[in-house]
Amino acid sequence: MEKRILLEKRGRSDDQITELILDNCRSTYIDGLTESFTALETLSLINVGLVSLKNFPKLSNLRKLELSDNRISNGLSNLTGSPKLTHLNLSGNRIKDFEELQPLKDLQNLEVLDLFNNQVTLIDNYRDKIFQLIPSLTYLDGFDKDFAEAPSDEEEIAEEEDSCEESDDVSLAYLYNDDLEEDQEDWKSVESDYNNVDDEFDTEDEEGGGEDDGEGGEEDGEDAAESDGDDGEDEDGEDEDGEDAEDGDEAAEGADAPAEVETVAAAAAAAASTTATETEATSAAAADEEISEAKASESETRGKKRKFEGTDSDG
Repeated sequence: MEKRILLEKRGRSDDQITELILDNCRSTYIDGLTESFTALETLSLINVGLVSLKNFPKLSNLRKLELSDNRISNGLSNLTGSPKLTHLNLSGNRIKDFEELQPLKDLQNLEVLDLFNNQVTLIDNYRDKIFQLIPSLTYLDGFDKDFAEAPSDEEEIAEEEDSCEESDDVSLAYLYNDDLEEDQEDWKSVESDYNNVDDEFDTEDEEGGGEDDGEGGEEDGEDAAESDGDDGEDEDGEDEDGEDAEDGDEAAEGADAPAEVETVAAAAAAAASTTATETEATSAAAADEEISEAKASESETRGKKRKFEGTDSDG
């Protein structure tokens, strides 16, 4: 049980815990639960295996205690240390007679008690005796004296929330009404101070408005002059850009002219070379023809000479 309590605390101090659920943590007696849980309002120890409430601590703010499905048969006197207890569930235990229930008469705020599945419920006039023993009791085993069923837990929670809201409204009204008039007067004085400050700022703004307008006019004039200068510079820049473009075109044309001249020169050189080659070939052919003609003429001359000489010898 002590380890389970440490786990459920989750690092919080004992006096910060308002609800503690220790169901099914097996233990036959109370261990680790002390009076330091001063803020605890709900405690659940269902099916733990408790045989007694010995060592149950005094929990001054405890309102709801779940002890069902254990083996408790005595020790209920330890519950008197929790005077604010309103709900007590002891169903499924081993309580046999009224003597064990006598300590419950000291719980003046107890409204709901559940003893179902205990042997004490088999006693004659059990319900009447319990209601007589505990005058504050409203519901026993889920029903009132007239056997009207008790509201469910959800309905009880809704009623508690409504009552809390109503109590909060009353308390807030009570707290605020006392100082309401003083707060209103303070607010009026603060508001008038703010208004005076705003008027002063408005006056200063109006006085400084003329100066700002003059300065603004001068600044506008300067801006206009600068703008005109900038426009002139832009136009000059455009003229310069145009001249640069023309110069660039002329330069490009000048650069293209030598290339064309070189091309023409190369073509002329090629044509001249071709012409020279053809001339050389023609000259060579003419020379060969002249040589051939000279040889032929020489042959003819020699033939005529021989013929002439032959004629002479015959004569």
